[in-house]
Amino acid sequence: MASYRIDQINEQVREVMTAIFRTVKDPRISKAFISVTGADVAKDLSVAKIYYSVLVGKEDDVAEGLKSAGGYIRSELAKGLNLRITPKLTFIKDDSTERAMHIASLLKEIDDGNNA
Repeated sequence: MASYRIDQINEQVREVMTAIFRTVKDPRISKAFISVTGADVAKDLSVAKIYYSVLVGKEDDVAEGLKSAGGYIRSELAKGLNLRITPKLTFIKDDSTERAMHIASLLKEIDDGNNA
């Protein structure tokens, strides 16, 4: 039962974070296209890992922007969630999208080679 609640909180955090990222005024974030790929909130709600993927923009700049805007993002998260505790945030770059695109291109190359 508890894991179901954490799953719900993870999904809610992911959705709220997606909306918050659109409101950040830091140009390193506002000019980039960032996808929130997941959230992993601890059972005690003390910390949350936010997984993101940078689709457009410089990854290093986005990481610095997220670190810089962390306080604002956390305060907005507190407003968007109905929880007693607002978790401390850790931002983790998720490169699974890039890996999937690389694998797809490799498979396409193999397929093109077999059809030639």
